[in-house]
Amino acid sequence: MPTRRVFLFGALSLALPREAHAAAPVVVGSKLDLEGALIGHMILFALNNAGIPTQNRLQIGPTTIARAALLAGAIDICIEYTGNAAFFFHDDTNPVWKSAEAGYARAKKLDFETNRLVWLQPAPADNTWVIAIPQPLASKESLRTLEDFARFIRDGKRVRLAASAEFVESAAGLPAFEETYGFKLRASQLLILSGGETSATMKAAADGISGVNAGMAYGTDGALAALDLVALEDTKHAEPVYAPAPVVRAEVLDAYPSIAQVLAPVFMRLDLVTLRKLNEKVAVEGEDAGAVARNFLQTSNLLE
Repeated sequence: MPTRRVFLFGALSLALPREAHAAAPVVVGSKLDLEGALIGHMILFALNNAGIPTQNRLQIGPTTIARAALLAGAIDICIEYTGNAAFFFHDDTNPVWKSAEAGYARAKKLDFETNRLVWLQPAPADNTWVIAIPQPLASKESLRTLEDFARFIRDGKRVRLAASAEFVESAAGLPAFEETYGFKLRASQLLILSGGETSATMKAAADGISGVNAGMAYGTDGALAALDLVALEDTKHAEPVYAPAPVVRAEVLDAYPSIAQVLAPVFMRLDLVTLRKLNEKVAVEGEDAGAVARNFLQTSNLLE
């Protein structure tokens, strides 16, 4: 996995002021994915715990729908990933997005100046694209990083990667890894799965389906550990950083100014290891996202 950069924004504070109920409820939205629902529930619970009224609009659609809803005021707050701001503002060739701190700062600046949207405390995690391989293969061949993986390929060792068409064709996907690390996979070394859900690509890698021994995944995927897969570290930062952060409309933050203080300790605790474990409870163990979110906040002493 890429090097994690931990954001330090002061000590956690649980003695938070409770808001008056003068303004309208805060409409909390999220994308369709499980992580969106998980973190969205954390936002709902944390705000309610602070006396801020909310309305649940979780899992309203993919990124395009959730973003449009936020811009239109149909929802008031939603988690977003710093790397996505590169595409929102047609700035994806800018290397700033490969730095957690600098990418967050640029997303925060651009979205406020253009849309009056405020990016709050990000999580010290990165949900970018990764390539994952089975643990036995990683151990046998000493494969820990994408530099190791590139050497393995150049040495003529057998590799077949399961991925989506988007990952294979997008300049920000496999081509970015190939260019940065100096390797090239032939068409015969690729298994492109319809739909390209990481659950399918990871399972293909774990089970060796059709000769696959590597799979496209996301950095915080919950099934990595369950499937005994190793996410290879992107030591040269081929990929942008996708740190999750709450994004809120400025007028809503003006109405409820303690939102930032309420959510900061929640997001500060969502590091890579924690997010993977929480996602695993939902994606692999089948637990309800809301129940997992509530239990996490309670055990972290973030709910009364």
